[in-house]
Amino acid sequence: MSVRTTAAPAVPITGSPDHRITRSLSHKPSLVVYVTCGDPDLATTKQIVLSAIRAGADVIELGVPFSDPLADGPVIQRASERALKHGTSLRDVLGLAAEIRKESDAGLVIFSYLNPVMRMGLERFCDEAAKAGVDGALITDLTVEEADEYRRLMAARNLDTIFLAAPTSPDVRLKKIAQACQGFVYAVSRTGVTGAQKQLAGDAGDLVKRIRKYTKLPVAVGFGISTGAQFSQVGAFADAAAVGSAIVQAVEQNPGREAQAVAELVAALKSGA
Repeated sequence: MSVRTTAAPAVPITGSPDHRITRSLSHKPSLVVYVTCGDPDLATTKQIVLSAIRAGADVIELGVPFSDPLADGPVIQRASERALKHGTSLRDVLGLAAEIRKESDAGLVIFSYLNPVMRMGLERFCDEAAKAGVDGALITDLTVEEADEYRRLMAARNLDTIFLAAPTSPDVRLKKIAQACQGFVYAVSRTGVTGAQKQLAGDAGDLVKRIRKYTKLPVAVGFGISTGAQFSQVGAFADAAAVGSAIVQAVEQNPGREAQAVAELVAALKSGA
């Protein structure tokens, strides 16, 4: 479903009023942590998030579970399935964000596929995100070419729009993506789905260099980062590392001590730097 508009009034794209996400990523290397909300339940997710922040996470991506997560590997797919069995919805994730915001000033990003956002309605989503204290959103399957209306509505509420930049993108498209982002640019380290890897893709550094030609925003590298050594490696050429599957796997493998396990992983990642 396209959300492009051809006659939307011009709106200055300024991002969040205090630039909280960009400010949160001002030291190198910073850590962006992804969690699948509702896995194992919303109350535990809140504790996981707060524990991760206390352990050193700088920005939190609040993942909205989706029934057909094509960009996600098996670890996050299983987490989405578990969360959906509990009935976790986008509305629940926004409510969780509001609760976290009462206790933390960390950057908060809604991480979702487009379908749940469209079902809620673009304008309503932007309204609710702003009310919840969210700083921005990353809609994984929304292309920058079809995001005019979304960007306009987000900007009108001082919400950051974050897009994925892939190593396969030609420079002309990479420029368009970089200039449409606020908060940070998410550089996908490799093609394929999410999941921990033994080593980083060799072209991740080249992608960051290409992105830097078009923006001064922080660049976060994601997909495949799971160890302190990899975190340190990313920190040598990027501003931040985004870690998802390793976090979600720590939740899956540590029933009853999820928050503690995530805090330990975050601390181990940060110690690598």
